[in-house]
Amino acid sequence: MVQILSGIQSTTAALEAERTRLDVISENIANAHTTRGLDGKPYQRQVVVFESALQQALGGETQSQTPTLQVARIDKDPRPPILTYEPGHPDADANGMVAMPNININEEMADMIAASRSFEANLAVVKNSRSMALQTLAIGRH
Repeated sequence: MVQILSGIQSTTAALEAERTRLDVISENIANAHTTRGLDGKPYQRQVVVFESALQQALGGETQSQTPTLQVARIDKDPRPPILTYEPGHPDADANGMVAMPNININEEMADMIAASRSFEANLAVVKNSRSMALQTLAIGRH
């Protein structure tokens, strides 16, 4: 039963990490045409960086060998903005060029599909673990 619970903890951490990834992807898509942010520059694509960490007991010893996935940080994509010729745009420079965010909608949609499938797979693990735990409890009653 302890193995099932540690597995659910790991899966829950992965669900939270994938939810964060989906939120960041949604923000990227929503700002694909934002040419001026609070800093006066075009929106810069963000990327979630994951890390795997072993859970530690209070005494510093490893309580469980089940690795958990978590968000390490959210980085800005280092790619420069895309320059587009739009002389009538309010953010156009003297040459009519507008700095557009470095976001490729196709790339974002592919990332969103991968993140949602990963989320669904982790949900299936939780459902199966719950079913196994209930079956284990039913065995104990007989």
